[in-house]
Amino acid sequence: MTKYKLILDLDTGIDDALAIAYALADQDCELIGIIGSYGNVVVEQGVRNSLDLLSLLGAADVPVYQGLPCASTKKNFVVEPISAQIHGKNGVANLTLPHAPRQVAEQDGVDFLITAIHKYQHNLLFVPTGPLTNLAAAIKKDPEIVQLIGGVTFMGGALSVPGNVTPAAEANLHQDPAAANEVLRSKLPLTMVGLDVTTRTLLTKKETQTWRSLGTSAGSIYADLVDYYIDAYQVTSSHLAGCALHDPLAVAAALEPSLLQTFFLNMKVETVPPFEGRTIGDEKRINEPATTTQVALNVDKKRFVNKFMNRLTTLFADH
Repeated sequence: MTKYKLILDLDTGIDDALAIAYALADQDCELIGIIGSYGNVVVEQGVRNSLDLLSLLGAADVPVYQGLPCASTKKNFVVEPISAQIHGKNGVANLTLPHAPRQVAEQDGVDFLITAIHKYQHNLLFVPTGPLTNLAAAIKKDPEIVQLIGGVTFMGGALSVPGNVTPAAEANLHQDPAAANEVLRSKLPLTMVGLDVTTRTLLTKKETQTWRSLGTSAGSIYADLVDYYIDAYQVTSSHLAGCALHDPLAVAAALEPSLLQTFFLNMKVETVPPFEGRTIGDEKRINEPATTTQVALNVDKKRFVNKFMNRLTTLFADH
């Protein structure tokens, strides 16, 4: 019997695809649903990518729900050119994935999240790896969920390093700073997995060749996905000498917090220019005890990358 129920909230690009695979490969959790978001792609494309990837990995029974299509403060969303460069115009390296015949679930993603939290309560973990728009909307609609959920581990933000879309801001939280600020100022049990730690966890083409050599559909497709990602990193972040495992690290840390070194900090997100999207300590709560929000500053990268490769290689060998 699995220890946790898990919900992912994804703007499904390449590292989100890796997060899906990691969640399916972990024996301590049951992935009970994916909520679609926007960011790397528009929400409809992200939902389709999630459906197709789940089918590829033998998990066509996991439902996918559509979340909100844009930030709460905007009327629409347009994919940034840098996102299309890094993930491909369709979010999955411009590959044509085997098409899953099933469609998105009828229930709204925000309502699904609220219902699941009430059903599973402290046994439910939620991992958003895009904007925090859906989570903020759920809190607004049903504030009680803040006290019920087991934990939220999100990929986003940067505390001790610069951002990756502006000197101050990381991409996910920059998409909807107001929503992120609402989440970080709530009493949710939060762990922020930001660029401080995700850019320490790297994959190279040596690892993707391991998947390609399996001779399976999943191994070949994921090798192609990540090779594209690595090539994009050579252009945007050549100093890293590989691609960062942003989103799968958040999933792993949700299930195994000991992978991270964290400290508690009352935080906020700046919502106005020129620093919108910046994650920083909240000066208005500096003298209040910090008991709910943890920030990751280091990771046991060797242990994580070894675990990541072992689990995904085993998963891909069977599909």
